[in-house]
Amino acid sequence: SIMLNSITDGLLCCLMGKTTNAVGPLDSVESSNGYSFMEVKPGRILRVRHSMPNRPAPEGPEETQPGGPERGTVHCKRKITVYRNGQLVIENLGDAVRSEILHCQNSSGEPNSTVELELSDLAGQAPAQGPAGTPGCGTREAAAAPGKRRKRKPKKIINIDCKKQITSCKGTHSDVVLFFIHGVGGSLDIWKEQLDFFTKLGYEVVAPDLAGHGCSSAPQIAAAYTFYALAEDIRAVFKRYAKKRNILIGHSYGVSFCTFLAHEYPDLVHKVIMINGGGPTALEPSLCSIFNMPTCVLHCLSPCLAWSFLKAGFARQGAKEKQLLKEGNAFNVSSFVLRAMMSGQYWPEGDEVYHAELAVPVLLVHGMHDKFVPVEEDQRMAEILLIAFLKVIDEGSHMVMMECPETVNTLLHEFILWEPETPAGDGQG
Repeated sequence: SIMLNSITDGLLCCLMGKTTNAVGPLDSVESSNGYSFMEVKPGRILRVRHSMPNRPAPEGPEETQPGGPERGTVHCKRKITVYRNGQLVIENLGDAVRSEILHCQNSSGEPNSTVELELSDLAGQAPAQGPAGTPGCGTREAAAAPGKRRKRKPKKIINIDCKKQITSCKGTHSDVVLFFIHGVGGSLDIWKEQLDFFTKLGYEVVAPDLAGHGCSSAPQIAAAYTFYALAEDIRAVFKRYAKKRNILIGHSYGVSFCTFLAHEYPDLVHKVIMINGGGPTALEPSLCSIFNMPTCVLHCLSPCLAWSFLKAGFARQGAKEKQLLKEGNAFNVSSFVLRAMMSGQYWPEGDEVYHAELAVPVLLVHGMHDKFVPVEEDQRMAEILLIAFLKVIDEGSHMVMMECPETVNTLLHEFILWEPETPAGDGQG
């Protein structure tokens, strides 16, 4: 009887959008509205929204589109040097630099550039940046290395040398899939406006609920919510639905899983969109955090936490925002899961070097009123990444995709359709 109720609750959750965290051990239950349950490992079940459009006739293979097979091809070449004193030096040696690919307004126009940074001392730096809403450009030139450098012994040298073909991804292309990954406390429901928008345009979209969130199963063991456990869940979802050109869209903590997949599958991840994801630093749980309190205490504080999230996560705190918070499941998770999620954010590999190794183009979206993620952190991310746009939305906060859906949808769509105007000689050697 208990098992039957569990399965019934899970199905109702899937069909009606309820959030119960009670899902029976189902192999795969698909409903007519695109929701299904996916068992990523025995007893660990995620709710997934998968919308597959009905295309009349797929457009021809991507390679035959106007511009030829070489269009959008860029030479990504950079040298990453880590010194024993903790200094990180990035030298861009190929075609894929901001000044050429993104046609920045404030770039120096130099073909190659060097950025010199302290690995753990970047937060206070505000790199040179164009006006809000333009690519975060010119940062490497602003931090150019001095002409003469004293000889130092490097701890590690990493050379990136590859060619990337960056192409426009249209809703009519059958080899394109958009993956949406939410952050702590949320659910796939936070993406409602984006999922509806891109589905109507003909895109295939996939959005999971993380374990313990939305309608996914909620194991009562803290180890189920470590970064690595969640990353393997997302890997399973990705491997099940991925096609040739996959675009990852992450919000907050969800950005870390996008970065992980982009690093693991460089040939499958075509573009990445990071919404209020923060700086390119290794994840480490805070020792002095309210989330280290016992679960029972957190449970008593949950109304205060919800109000604090509303104030910090939304630019305004009116009736509309309260409705979004409640109906959109922006912050609706058990105290146990919340505590385990916060203490499980340990990912030492995801440091500045890890991010600097990415050759995938990235769109960074930042809500200016975000009290969780300062704009300097996203500027810092733009500085480290090889190919990056930084777009700042003045009227948005941490939940910018819920607050300003039209603006966010337009930005995302423009980036998904974007491909570099490869100047003559680019991609040649």
